[in-house]
Amino acid sequence: MVSFDTQKKQKIFSELARLQQRDFCFSRGHILGSMCTVPHPIAREAYIQFLETNLGDPELCPGTKEIESQYISFISGLLHAPKSSAGQIVSGGTEGNITAMWIAKQLSGKKEILLPKSAHFSFQKIASLMDMKLVEIPITKKYIMDVVELKKKIHKTTAAIVGLAGSTELGTIDPIPELSEICTDEHIFFHVDAAFGGFVIPFLKELQYELPDFDFRCKGVCSISIDSHKMGYAAIPLGTLVVRKKQWLECISVDSPYISSEKQAGILGTRSGAPVAAAYAVARYLGHEGYKHMVQSCMEVTQYTERRIRELGLSLVMKPTMNVIGVKLKKPGCVVDRLSKKGWRVNKVERLSCIRLVLMPQITKQIIDEFIPVLQKTCEEVGEL
Repeated sequence: MVSFDTQKKQKIFSELARLQQRDFCFSRGHILGSMCTVPHPIAREAYIQFLETNLGDPELCPGTKEIESQYISFISGLLHAPKSSAGQIVSGGTEGNITAMWIAKQLSGKKEILLPKSAHFSFQKIASLMDMKLVEIPITKKYIMDVVELKKKIHKTTAAIVGLAGSTELGTIDPIPELSEICTDEHIFFHVDAAFGGFVIPFLKELQYELPDFDFRCKGVCSISIDSHKMGYAAIPLGTLVVRKKQWLECISVDSPYISSEKQAGILGTRSGAPVAAAYAVARYLGHEGYKHMVQSCMEVTQYTERRIRELGLSLVMKPTMNVIGVKLKKPGCVVDRLSKKGWRVNKVERLSCIRLVLMPQITKQIIDEFIPVLQKTCEEVGEL
């Protein structure tokens, strides 16, 4: 048993508490620009229970490994993955995207990635880490990839095409079915970055929102990354990469003679089982209907927020596709800075001259009613209204 020097412990935790007070906190509802959220209470409990587990050495934690397998099955079902598929737990969308492009490069021997201008910044890391070339495709007036321009850029050096199912900027969905057909015809690896939208789109479709398919029902889709620590309501960090064919993971596997598995795929060696157990607990607790209800609530708050913003006389970049709103401003950076000093955090998107609001599960209409007067005053101060 570990013994504690009580005074020393109290001093350390006093210091931690003091520093933590400087943080913005999801639970207070004043973070309006992040795609992460307050973990579900059941996630917190499960996380602590599995704190010492290491999925990088699976035979030490066979029970936790079973939890991982069951959670991957849940995600695979959500994405309509075929029986030939396999999943890899990752730390989040960045690692999922890196791993997908690693597979694409290994399978094709090529180095060029075609992706929309709105793609996540993780692809900049991929280009640097993996010596790959990014070819940015313009986006349309609807803020989705321009398929006509994409077709012009396909070349014999193309290793992969990337489509977004819930862009980080505005939550838009690229024309995945059309991109799927192109990739099938051209025999090109097609990765869908659904880090945010993967836990939103399936439920919006059930709620009768007219949205395109984005998952493995599109036969050209080769891999999908999806984050549980976003709309999955789980603890940070956790994502999953699902690939259409299990054997594709072999091309990124290496011998691992010092641990209980003979081979290991993926980037990380040591992997905590805590976030996996947390995500699994949330999925078991909420179930399909629970997630659908949560998404419906987020959209109701989104529509309410949209109405309140328009009442101020401000314009939106576009009508929200999901629970992400872009508010047009001449000086988004200035507005973000002033809001931060007033205790509210939103994100700026300089490229689109807007601020981004993400209406996550902890955001209520009451919180929006608190925020709108602050936004109004801030905009008046900087000449936006």
